[in-house]
Amino acid sequence: MATTLTAEVERVTFENEETGFRVLRVATVDGLSGHQGPLVVVGNFAPVGPGTRVRITGQLVRDPRHGEQFRADVLVPLAPDTLDGIEKYLGSGIISGIGPGFAKRIVGRFGLDTLTVLDRDPGRLAEVPGIGQRRVEEVRRVWGTHRAMTEVMLLLQTHGASPSLASRIFATYGDRAASVVQQSPYRLAIDVRGVGFKTADRLARSLGIRGDHPDRAQAGVLHLLEERADAGHVHEDRPSLAEQAATLLAIEFAHTDAAIGALWGQGRVVIEEGRVFLTRLHRAEAELARGLVRALSATEVAELPHAAAIAAFEAEAGVELAPRQREAIAAAARHPVVVITGGPGVGKTTIVRAILRMFGRARLSVALAAPTGRAAKRLAEATGADASTLHRLLEVDAKTLRFQRDAACPLEVRAVIVDEFSMVDVGLAAALVAALPNGARLIAVGDADQLPSVGPGAVLRDLVASGVVPTVRLDHVFRQARESGIIANAHRIHDGIAPEGAEGPLGDFFVISRRDPAKAAQTVREIVTERIPKTFGFDRYGEVQVLTPMHRGPVGTHALNAMLQSALNPEGPSLSAHGEILRVGDKVMQTRNDYEREVFNGDIGRVVAVDVEARTLIASFDGRSVAYEDTDLDALVLAYATTIHKSQGSEYPAVVIPLLTTHFVMLSRNLLYTAVTRARRLCVLIADPRAVSLALAETRREVRATHLSARLRTNP
Repeated sequence: MATTLTAEVERVTFENEETGFRVLRVATVDGLSGHQGPLVVVGNFAPVGPGTRVRITGQLVRDPRHGEQFRADVLVPLAPDTLDGIEKYLGSGIISGIGPGFAKRIVGRFGLDTLTVLDRDPGRLAEVPGIGQRRVEEVRRVWGTHRAMTEVMLLLQTHGASPSLASRIFATYGDRAASVVQQSPYRLAIDVRGVGFKTADRLARSLGIRGDHPDRAQAGVLHLLEERADAGHVHEDRPSLAEQAATLLAIEFAHTDAAIGALWGQGRVVIEEGRVFLTRLHRAEAELARGLVRALSATEVAELPHAAAIAAFEAEAGVELAPRQREAIAAAARHPVVVITGGPGVGKTTIVRAILRMFGRARLSVALAAPTGRAAKRLAEATGADASTLHRLLEVDAKTLRFQRDAACPLEVRAVIVDEFSMVDVGLAAALVAALPNGARLIAVGDADQLPSVGPGAVLRDLVASGVVPTVRLDHVFRQARESGIIANAHRIHDGIAPEGAEGPLGDFFVISRRDPAKAAQTVREIVTERIPKTFGFDRYGEVQVLTPMHRGPVGTHALNAMLQSALNPEGPSLSAHGEILRVGDKVMQTRNDYEREVFNGDIGRVVAVDVEARTLIASFDGRSVAYEDTDLDALVLAYATTIHKSQGSEYPAVVIPLLTTHFVMLSRNLLYTAVTRARRLCVLIADPRAVSLALAETRREVRATHLSARLRTNP
């Protein structure tokens, strides 16, 4: 139950200006019955200095490490009402340029009117002996910012914003925050990280903006398009979009349809043949199509001698290439853009090595790349050549997030080979093609039957489906690969046939039948913590990965991570962040690209240190330590279990896959196929046979609304 008390700040123990998180020691507590002596207050609120009287609403808690604390939901500074209080407040260091000495002189000159003078006529500070005009201007500026932040925090918290959200909003807009929130609250959803449409809408409605206001209708439309983009789609049909927005906002269809037209007029969306695109996605898809057509028609790309290259590679590698593999090498020799696709065990990596060798014989400079750090590392290990992420290849600027390599400053290579191309979304593909120099070759290698990219688009599938880009599908599964239960079952799943588990303990693919979600979850726990480590010797932390279709539910990532954390890492210093406990020793995943820290979406690491009071932690990724402040913690999630979508581009020694009918909305053949192909040495499928049948029957779930194939066919 919330309690409100008043107190005077004795000391600021800790503060993080970026996040607004602060730890105070307060005295003269009024309103907390039974409490004696000073009190520690923690929370996100505007800066306050020693001597400040404050009114705090929150609750008294007992922290396991730091003892009794008052966790503040709202903290409001109260104007000091004594000369001594005003002097201590000003001299506390909260206003740069005013120390204890100047504070004494200012209060000596203006007395109890000091704060009124600072608010209304700070120029009068020049009346105080020893304060020059420069210092007067500095104090005026800092005091204005301080007061603005306090007012914004009060305004936002009054209308339901959390203190941490209020801090982020102020950090984005500065002293303009109050006017932005009051006049254009829906801008928050665009400008401020962590603010979605629903949060902005709640603030806007609290501020009195009517339900059918044009700003609200436009914000709702953009929100739905962003949701579609998050689901991988590049566009939405206009009538459907307007209908969805009308339902979401509970307003008339006419208002949302008009909002779509207004957004088109503002250049924030593009309408093309009844399809509505976010402008950035329309630009990316159109530029990608134009760039590919331009590259395909390049006349300066001469055919390379490939027969001798194939013979030399076979001799060097001691292999005999299959007919389709030879065809793939010949296609790379003849065409400026080639797609090579195929499932596991068909020799895609061998082909990359062969093409790399052929390009080397022709003295072509080559860049090897993949969408993720893990995939790039695997590519480098498989080929013995340097490989990088596409973002590093294109030289992304960590601050602006723009690529330094583009049409104006192209890559200095004659060929680019990209592995795991199914993970490349439309924006990244457009940037890559734009950065290709005239006459350069692009070889896209990947499995078109896997799940499409996490980001918008289905680029690899669209290139294959267009019929415009030369494509070779490898289909011969080599003998050694055929002996793998993992690869054999991946191909069974691809063909719509139920997978089969090994009957003895020596196999690499096992199927355990479970229908009840609670029993399935307990089986996951037993398999991960006991049976796999004991039977196969895999490290339960670093080598065993649980992959599940969904976040929610009894066998979703949230529940499984909590269960596995309790079993594998139940004690130690920890932080609470976005509903999860992050503890020293925990397995964690980065959920967004962070170019400054060089840690990327999907990277998995371990928490190695936690500072509870400062709300910071350090995680290790492949032996490299990365520090996280409070505001960065929302980029980390527990990773004992992760979604199948998040596993794309990664391989793990052992994979455990729960698949139940409770996952119905996500089940598809591509999903199960992708999950199984993540396993390198062991795969355990804990499944309801009905769920497997549903997944094998569903081939449309991952179909995405894109227009790339059509653009390529119409030769834009």
